[in-house]
Amino acid sequence: MPAMRRSSVSIESMILEPYKSKPMKGAFIMKKTLRMIFLLSAMFCMTSVAMADDEVAEEDKVELTVAADFVSQYYWRGQDLGDFSLQPTLGVAWKGLSLTAWGSVGISDFSDTKEFDLTAAYEIKGFHVGVTDYWFNTPLEKYFKYRNNDTSHVFEANVGYDFGFLSFNWFTNFAGNDGENKDGKRAYSSYMELAAPFSWVGCDWTASVGAVPYATSFYSHATGFAVTHVALKASRDIRITDKFSIPLFAQIAANPSSGKAYFLAGFTLQAF
Repeated sequence: MPAMRRSSVSIESMILEPYKSKPMKGAFIMKKTLRMIFLLSAMFCMTSVAMADDEVAEEDKVELTVAADFVSQYYWRGQDLGDFSLQPTLGVAWKGLSLTAWGSVGISDFSDTKEFDLTAAYEIKGFHVGVTDYWFNTPLEKYFKYRNNDTSHVFEANVGYDFGFLSFNWFTNFAGNDGENKDGKRAYSSYMELAAPFSWVGCDWTASVGAVPYATSFYSHATGFAVTHVALKASRDIRITDKFSIPLFAQIAANPSSGKAYFLAGFTLQAF
């Protein structure tokens, strides 16, 4: 998972005033989420078997990710979502398939919104597609609530392609607590982003630009097409010992739509 809620209608206000529409089949979506959790657990069980078999081909091995990011500010898609935060990751990947759990909790301000996301994705030769279930602890703290007008979940589909020198990604909310368009109807809120990685003076850099293609209350200040994210990020591994290093990053970002700028930093602790 997964980035950006201030002066105009924003994600925060959207969460506090959930989208009103015809109820969806909550039980059906709940079964889908439970199935994702079950598959995640099953793949972790498979990991222990795959890691014990030294003769398994490299491309057939199950990869496990256990990590925790510490960030000075939770910034996502041009939006400020919180102060100093802990963001854990737990995921498994096998032959292009991946299941990932990601979360965020405020450390300096415990009133910051808590987040728990589940993502299922598939990648092959630069092309990738996935579905994410975002959950926030507001407006409802209960997790297993899925009706559009009675949920803290947001369901998003994404598709993209990585050319190596440039990547493009498109994200669209298709269910849950989405925002509204100018007519007060479900906006199917979307976000698109271009990112270009490069190396310079011993650091890995990424320049990125993101935009909201049409009006939605899900992204602040998006009354139509709006560039909400322009950023330059640098990262480098800080060697602690011969066998242990800590990835450190710093990022300068701005949201031209809201007229705000951000400067943040963070580091990652990773077991696998």
